[in-house]
Amino acid sequence: MNQLDPSLPAMPGQRLARGVARLLRSMDHAVLTEFVPSRGLRVDVISMGPKGEFWIVECKSCRADFMGDQKWRGYVEWCDRYFWAVDCDFPVELLPGETGLICADAYGAEIQRMAPETRLAGARRSRVMRDFARVSASRLQCLTDPEAFNAAAF
Repeated sequence: MNQLDPSLPAMPGQRLARGVARLLRSMDHAVLTEFVPSRGLRVDVISMGPKGEFWIVECKSCRADFMGDQKWRGYVEWCDRYFWAVDCDFPVELLPGETGLICADAYGAEIQRMAPETRLAGARRSRVMRDFARVSASRLQCLTDPEAFNAAAF
């Protein structure tokens, strides 16, 4: 796939995240990839919807990728809705039924099962919103002045 389009991310999970981000943008969400809500956690995709709601999407490229993920339950407490994103060949029966499901590829995605809503507490929402804004602003500034920032910081 990368031989045909060199602009595509190299890793399968990153290609899924790209398609998910396109879907979420079409729903008027602001999207970040590789976001750290708390020490020891790094989500593949987080988005903030037009009403301030936060969705987290974990991208799983294969069965082994999913089976090796022990942290996903910790992500749920950092969002209003939690989703898995997989390609159309993924064995979806492995995924917990109490979570959302998105089928994706590098070019787009579709929600197959809406995640149940579990509203964040006010203090937690405030922290996520502040961190989301700071990371977004830092990444944007890094694009205009890459030498001034250490990419590992965000």
